[in-house]
Amino acid sequence: MKLLTLNCHSWQEENQVEKIKYLASVIKEKQYDVVTLQEVSQSIDSNSVNSIIKEDNFAMLLIKELNKLDEYKYNFIWDYSHIGYDIYEEGLAILTKHEIKESKSFYISQSNDKSNYRSRNIVSITIEMNDELIDFYSCHTGWWNDDIEPFKYQADKLLENISNERLSFIMGDFNNNALIRSEGYDYLTSNGLIDTYCNAKIKDSGITVKGEIAGWEAQSEDKRLDLILTNKDIEVKKSNVIFNDINKDIISDHYGVEVFIEEK
Repeated sequence: MKLLTLNCHSWQEENQVEKIKYLASVIKEKQYDVVTLQEVSQSIDSNSVNSIIKEDNFAMLLIKELNKLDEYKYNFIWDYSHIGYDIYEEGLAILTKHEIKESKSFYISQSNDKSNYRSRNIVSITIEMNDELIDFYSCHTGWWNDDIEPFKYQADKLLENISNERLSFIMGDFNNNALIRSEGYDYLTSNGLIDTYCNAKIKDSGITVKGEIAGWEAQSEDKRLDLILTNKDIEVKKSNVIFNDINKDIISDHYGVEVFIEEK
């Protein structure tokens, strides 16, 4: 099984359309089973394609670029958490080349007001692989030290929605540096989630953000914010940072993480 997570920083990037095309080419090359994306935006004022998707939806355009590459297997779900920069509906997406058996979207923040940038929802899918149902969650949580929307509350709500009856992968930008002890990362792992990076037989530094970015102003230290967690102790072949100018070109202010899971 091949997995990818990436905070896209969508429509905030220079040469955004070219970067969508590049991301599509890498997905085709790597043949990921599931891709979770965060900061997946569309313009409020764009024309609607269906009930929630608009014509400049980042995930939909990514699917179209995959189709142009004769890659028709992938489909997606998307929903948005809140309004970003006053002009975008900012949300999360999951792409997969497998049939989606079930999907859902739910808030983990105390607020579900879409005008509040602290509002956070999660999207999830269930697929079947090797006769096993597996759940995948795309996550973009808040910060540990946010007194208005505390991370512990969000983490608890997320954990409540994860079924331990089957294998789950909890993926995304958790806005908590895994290199800092006794904060959000340790809270997640102390509550039963396992970091695939730690189980990987082959791994790199794991760093997904270098220097200051939006939300991490005046914090220049290396950060491991983007994670692929699971609720079961599984064999992991490899965990790589990607889109970091070492393993593929940079396409966002976050690097991505790809994980290769051992088959049973």
